[in-house]
Amino acid sequence: MEFRIGGSPSSTFCLQSSLLPPLKTVTTFTRDWGRRRSTCIQSFSVSYHKFVEFALDETRRHIHLNPSPLQEKFSSMNSKDGKGMLSMLSFEATKIRLLRSLIIETETMQVFDFTVFPEAEYDVPIFCANFFTSAKTNIVVLDLNPLHDIINQHEYKDKYFKSLIPLGLKYTQLFPWGGKLTSESIKFFSPIVIWTKFTSNPQKYDILYAAFRDYYKVWLELICKSVKETDESQVVLNLEAQHRYLTWRVEKDPGQGVLKKLIGDTLAKDLLRNFLFNGVEELGSKTFYDYFPHYCTQEGMLNKKGNIVGKSFENRPWDARGEFIGE
Repeated sequence: MEFRIGGSPSSTFCLQSSLLPPLKTVTTFTRDWGRRRSTCIQSFSVSYHKFVEFALDETRRHIHLNPSPLQEKFSSMNSKDGKGMLSMLSFEATKIRLLRSLIIETETMQVFDFTVFPEAEYDVPIFCANFFTSAKTNIVVLDLNPLHDIINQHEYKDKYFKSLIPLGLKYTQLFPWGGKLTSESIKFFSPIVIWTKFTSNPQKYDILYAAFRDYYKVWLELICKSVKETDESQVVLNLEAQHRYLTWRVEKDPGQGVLKKLIGDTLAKDLLRNFLFNGVEELGSKTFYDYFPHYCTQEGMLNKKGNIVGKSFENRPWDARGEFIGE
């Protein structure tokens, strides 16, 4: 199989994997005297539908899922140029406020955004998988995003992450740290986060699929074992923590640019606020500036800089025991 990765028109890269979809043949011109030839071009590198199928099948083994009311409005849409497709699924269940999935497929890339939010009566971490794949690169975030502070609150970290450190080490050794993360962003990640970048490689895809399965299985164990909180004050704290997370993601999610390019500003905003990060309007009334006042400029506008407070982390800020060493 030939897969073009850029450079000169004759530059190719061979990939063989069961995850890769069929190739298509197009006519191209080489630079050596403009001779015409047929070339196989990979429209995209990997299908993420099997990730969703696994997650739904595994969830149904433990929990009864019901279609979310969001499914009526958010199911599928085409990109503005008609060359891309956005596919969405959403469910809810006992203990699960929202399980939702977005897959974007175009001729040049795929995006996979899968997140599960617990009900406010449970302080279980938020399952988060964000994958971007193009011909040249893959960008991956896979984590159980902590609902509460784990840098300073050791009780919450020990409750949910202490036993998962070996799992995190297994995969973070296979997926090197992906580069700078801001001091604000790092607060939303756990010691087992997989934040990485890699070039197209079938073995890496296989490992990523295994990591996704393992991380999702342990998350399901956590949510199934969780006990409903009866202390109203703690429920309020959980609710605000989830709303803070949603508020951050709506404003700072790196996929906004892709969505706006594909479907336009209005539809992208609707998708972000009412589907991907549903609850940002309903779970609380605080604004982004209420939670993150240092991002407000003197003119009352949002500071667009990626890191305006503290440091950024070029290397993994947790040690092998899961202790934060970034300070």
